[in-house]
Amino acid sequence: MIETAKVQETAVLVGLINQEQDERQAQEYLDELEFLADTAGAKVKKHFFQRLDVPNPATFVGSGKLIEIQNFIKVHEVDTVIFDDELSPTQLRNIERSLECKVLDRTNLILDIFAKRAKTAHAKTQVELAQYQYMLPRLTRMWTHLERQRGGIGMRGPGETQIETDRRIILDKIARLKVQLQKIDKQKATQRKNRGKLVRVALVGYTNVGKSTIMNMLAKSEVFAENKLFATLDTTVRKMVIGNLPFLLADTVGFIRKLPHGLVESFKSTLDEVREADVLVHVVDISHPGFEEQIETVNATLSEIETGEKPTIYVFNKIDAFQYIKKDDDDLSPKTRENLSLEELKNSWMGKNNTPSLFISATEKDNVEEFKKNLYEEVKKIHITRFPYNDFLYDIDWTKPDDEEE
Repeated sequence: MIETAKVQETAVLVGLINQEQDERQAQEYLDELEFLADTAGAKVKKHFFQRLDVPNPATFVGSGKLIEIQNFIKVHEVDTVIFDDELSPTQLRNIERSLECKVLDRTNLILDIFAKRAKTAHAKTQVELAQYQYMLPRLTRMWTHLERQRGGIGMRGPGETQIETDRRIILDKIARLKVQLQKIDKQKATQRKNRGKLVRVALVGYTNVGKSTIMNMLAKSEVFAENKLFATLDTTVRKMVIGNLPFLLADTVGFIRKLPHGLVESFKSTLDEVREADVLVHVVDISHPGFEEQIETVNATLSEIETGEKPTIYVFNKIDAFQYIKKDDDDLSPKTRENLSLEELKNSWMGKNNTPSLFISATEKDNVEEFKKNLYEEVKKIHITRFPYNDFLYDIDWTKPDDEEE
């Protein structure tokens, strides 16, 4: 009998501890990298850390650590080594030569997941463009066996190296993909114009915080939601109504720290829904220990894609999964983030700043009506400026369930 079962790929992860990321952050980053590897279909065997002020320019980690990794992957027959930061072409070539196995960096892994998740022509084109942009400076590593002048019949004369040929081919493909994206963008822009003047609301946030679950809850739709990173790549737009107030709700691709710049550039057209939105709903996973840094990452990405100043509602989701470490009464040491209860967080800056902040559980439907009420009020502010003579707006009795509203 022939065995046809697919063997799961195994991997080890490598990260640095330095001034930019302490031991706790480095561990958190590798936990996220493991989630990425799991999403891509790999089983992680071990995490490797090294304290270095700056990455080694030749091998990212020191020679001793590289030998330690090499010994481990030989004993445990590991298929792939994944580094938490983007590797230079030189580092990739040197590490592969030393470890004699497949070597990926964070960027390559994210691109692989995006390629796997892309379903529409738009998403596939954007991923392909980002992949070629990533590949271009790494051709030397990929074609070392072809780094010679092509010769033979019909090839005499100046000739050109295989690398130069492939670089030209890739540059041509990049140019064609950019033209193709411009055409798709024009079609998307026409679609947005055809939606009229309806108020647009965009769900934004870190990957895997529950945006698609909230979309399904509000729009009563069946947007794909899964406990995986980047479950949603294509922007989904649904028309929905709260009370008697119609508006458009868009679910967008999740952000992530160290998101490759080329990928941000490629997906700017997908994020047009965010740029053109009237209201942003910034969804946060309150149960994640690093949610504050995730908020900063999302805000930095929003700034990078130039969304401008927009009314924003912060929605702290997954309160059902929130946990904290209660301090003993006789413990007089200062409280840390891990010691704050949900009530204390609600009373912190998140609950007191000028931006509306709500705490909900989309899966358990906790505080959903309060969220709808706040969303309704924000949309109504914009709606009445666009349609000043529209008389169908009215105050909703939020004590009634949805199916009792007229």
